[in-house]
Amino acid sequence: MSIAGGRSFATVFRRRIFQERPTFVTSDKTQPYWGAWPAGEGQWDFALWSPDRDTLELKIDDKLHALTKDAEGTFRGRFPARTGDRYGYVLDGVVVPDPAARRQAGEVHAMSLLTRDPQAPSPWQGRDWVDTAMVEIHIGTFTREGTFTAAAAKLADLAALGVNTVEVMPIAQFGGARGWGYDGVLPYAVHPAYGAPQDFADFVGAAHALGISVLLDVVYNHFGPDGAYIHGLAPSFFDEGRTTPWGPAVDFTRRPVRDFFIRNARMWVEAFGVDGFRFDAVHQLVDPSERPFFTELTESLRALDTIRPLHLVAEDERNLAADREAGRIDAQWNDDFHHAMHVLLTGEDEGYYANYAADPMADLCLALAEGQVEQGQPRVGPSRGAPSGDLPPQAFVNANQTHDQIGNRALGDRLIKLAGPDAVRIAHAVLLTAPYVPMLFQGEEAGSYAPFPFFADFEGDLAEAVRSGRKEEFKDFGGFAGELPDPLDRATRDMARPYDDLPEDADDWRRLTARLLGWRATQVLPLLRSGRAEPARVRATGPCSAVASWAFEAGTLDLAFHFGTVPDTPHLWPDSPERLTLGAPGTPFGFCAWTTSR
Repeated sequence: MSIAGGRSFATVFRRRIFQERPTFVTSDKTQPYWGAWPAGEGQWDFALWSPDRDTLELKIDDKLHALTKDAEGTFRGRFPARTGDRYGYVLDGVVVPDPAARRQAGEVHAMSLLTRDPQAPSPWQGRDWVDTAMVEIHIGTFTREGTFTAAAAKLADLAALGVNTVEVMPIAQFGGARGWGYDGVLPYAVHPAYGAPQDFADFVGAAHALGISVLLDVVYNHFGPDGAYIHGLAPSFFDEGRTTPWGPAVDFTRRPVRDFFIRNARMWVEAFGVDGFRFDAVHQLVDPSERPFFTELTESLRALDTIRPLHLVAEDERNLAADREAGRIDAQWNDDFHHAMHVLLTGEDEGYYANYAADPMADLCLALAEGQVEQGQPRVGPSRGAPSGDLPPQAFVNANQTHDQIGNRALGDRLIKLAGPDAVRIAHAVLLTAPYVPMLFQGEEAGSYAPFPFFADFEGDLAEAVRSGRKEEFKDFGGFAGELPDPLDRATRDMARPYDDLPEDADDWRRLTARLLGWRATQVLPLLRSGRAEPARVRATGPCSAVASWAFEAGTLDLAFHFGTVPDTPHLWPDSPERLTLGAPGTPFGFCAWTTSR
């Protein structure tokens, strides 16, 4: 999640847009609360839930139509219209877009376009979650063109290395042309700078043809600050008593609000063919209902009749286990693994890294043994989390680099720049051979040094709010003061393209990635599929070294590794044809992985 301007965004929301002030949602509700859809015979139906308003007008091209309000507070109407017609709602004399628009006639302040669903990709079987080897990509920087079409053409490069899943950063339309995507305001519309709706469906189809699953990152915890007219159209959509770090909080206790997001998730699955989701910052999906929104959302998706399995991943800083134990999600982003590895390799101890600075090697060992580090036990900072040792390894998505952990640094610098290639090669090997679900960030597979700084495309007061918000974010990182690139400068986005200027050893990195993922496929996955037999055993053998052993029903996976120093208590590397090594036991940087069958 980006902190694009910090809490100063709330002020911008109220000044520019905000004007006024639980039953399980099934996907079979005959009349949606939101959107526009063809009714046949040249007619289209329109719906917008707005209980706060007494009247509402709809404009189709140049003609105004009065809408009728039903008992639930939804304005409805059926009018003559054609695919491609422009339409919008009249808010205080200004025509604004439909919050559930599938496509815009331009940017976020333009009228919406009546649009039919794209032609969905051909059905495919998908894959089991346990087999996942993932790369996180950002469509706008994954290629120089920054489009779905160009990204689709590049997927073969990842498939050739053994990557079988891409997690696509948010593509819902946001203000301006450039951005990470976490400030979206039209969740049903693909960002036009990336292409048309059909282009994204074709991207998914191209991925499937290569055997690659597509997970889509979605943001349901807030709306961005530029063009979120839903604040004025439906003030009751929001919880007046609560804010998030990024703006007003959503009121998930209301059925129409839940319907808005549940139908959105269904759209991506059914109309575009995505294979699952990464849910952004679910700790901000606050809902006191007996059956919270996130529970209903995930259970609704689980109930869909799809040939392929759907994979659901959450970002949740609370480190709770209930959603994974109940099967509502497959896995959670595991920042604990990242933080322990990062502190061990860089020595950084500011901000949220402070909790891991006391003994990063011990924390890394705990993450390798039990998934999470923060499990509710006393720590340097406030206690959080729940025990995670009983969860299977595939309940955690581990990464050495993500958009957050690179981009939410002042300079957006990668781990390879901070720790050097020798240490990062060992970290790369640990990530890709340990039994947890591994995720790389675009370019990491090729040893890219390209930064991924935060960037946006706002103007005026909002642009200044973003600049000041970024400075506020780094106040706890004193060494970074005054070094921030301008997030509104186009050049800041351009420097984030990871493949424009690859290092001379990029092919060596690609070969290493392919070797590690190939070994994972042949040696680790058969063990994972057999199920865990007993708890993992992981111990430090020095301040920067460890050995780890995971017992499965079909055999045992062992790792031994050291970063920069020979272990105090060296571990014998077996002479086995199944082993994989980097370096040697007596060299400063070494790694060995091996398996033993039962």
